[in-house]
Amino acid sequence: MNRIASALVAALLLTGSAQAQGFGNRSTRVERRELRDDRRDLEELRNLLVRFDRAWAQRSERQMVNVETSLRKLLRKEMEESQRELAKDWKEARRGRRDARVAQWGGPRAAMWGQASAAQARADVRAEQQALRTKKAIARELDDIEGLRQPGALNHKRMLIMDLIQLAERELNQSRRDVHQDNRHDGWRR
Repeated sequence: MNRIASALVAALLLTGSAQAQGFGNRSTRVERRELRDDRRDLEELRNLLVRFDRAWAQRSERQMVNVETSLRKLLRKEMEESQRELAKDWKEARRGRRDARVAQWGGPRAAMWGQASAAQARADVRAEQQALRTKKAIARELDDIEGLRQPGALNHKRMLIMDLIQLAERELNQSRRDVHQDNRHDGWRR
């Protein structure tokens, strides 16, 4: 009976491993798409800052209204994207906890890998939650000063756009690390 139980556990682990490897390529494609999206988002924010500076320098109300409208749309899109990524990260964290429990049957190395994977998934959730909170706080502050053209309000608005750019740069760097890490793990599987 012990042989049958061992064979069953081994079969389950191998099946799970094969499934994980099968989804690895899809996961890499998804993360590369996220990397492209993050690059595009960063470029849009940088262009928005240039447009903001131009509108401020020219004291053009029409251009400033266009910048504010674009900023509102971009921020809304970013928050929706963060919500989707947070949901994905929660799903991965749940899967990581499950995998960590299953990995205990594979011995100490598998258990360590499973725990590390689960810890990374939890860290991703925390980072995405923080990014979403930051975006929501920026959105609230932008709502408070929307339409104001005093130098202090414009300066504050510019600083908020800079904060969004820094946040986008951090997201881009994280996406790069994720793709690099996946490429490294794909090399191990071969």
